[in-house]
Amino acid sequence: MDRLSTLLTHFGIAANTFHSGPLQAPIEVDGTEPCGHVHLLKSGRLSLGAGGRTLRIEEPSLVLIPRPLPHHLVASEADAAELVCASLRFDGGIDNPLSVALSETIVMPLDAVPMIEGTLDWLFGEAFAEHCGREAVMNRLFELMVIQFLRHMMAYHSMTTGMMAGLADLRLAKAMTMMHNHPERPWTVAELAQEANMSRASFAAHFHRVVGQTPADYVLSWRVSLAQKRLREGRPIALIADEVGYESPSALARAFRRKIGESPREWLGRQSNELKDTAQPL
Repeated sequence: MDRLSTLLTHFGIAANTFHSGPLQAPIEVDGTEPCGHVHLLKSGRLSLGAGGRTLRIEEPSLVLIPRPLPHHLVASEADAAELVCASLRFDGGIDNPLSVALSETIVMPLDAVPMIEGTLDWLFGEAFAEHCGREAVMNRLFELMVIQFLRHMMAYHSMTTGMMAGLADLRLAKAMTMMHNHPERPWTVAELAQEANMSRASFAAHFHRVVGQTPADYVLSWRVSLAQKRLREGRPIALIADEVGYESPSALARAFRRKIGESPREWLGRQSNELKDTAQPL
């Protein structure tokens, strides 16, 4: 059972490296760009300011900030901080289910994530060399590292609630993967409970406790997330409705409004206006 591939097929990750080397001046991220960030401290020490708090990082660590968040990284000359940083964009925009499922800020020592050790060795080797195509290779390695880190989080049950916690729970993972793979099916709690090999009542209670939503609300959220991504891609709403399990565009529009608070047309118009507002002139 592959718990991540469908998620990553629909909501893939694109990295863009923007710093590699000593931290000689503060890195300031204002959080206005629709992206997340990942920072890898290779050696030395630094201070991370985010969410109104300052955290002192004293060992090689991964800092993952999956959604837009103002933050800054600061180090003195004596700290001798060397790091590599990239922005992360998820298909489907900042409200995609993968980035939303993660904590606002994740800080973890690199030696606590042995699964990414080989990728880190390669990434740091590229970062501190002058090979041809270095930045393109680093971008792909950042993307691979994030996927491996998601594997680590599921393997070690690092999330206590939400989608990632559900996928880490082997009793729920099969049912959730089926929902992800087949959003067009008219799922019932009884069918999902059967996939999980649980009684209907036990499944519903356990799902709500771990994921933080009822199964019906989760299916709705997943379908609307897929619809949002496909609307951004310019697909016709009649086709989208059929693909995500609604018998008509009006049925999709009602579900969309129930979840988002506006119609697909209103939501798409607002997204287009926001993109225009943030577009930079050449």
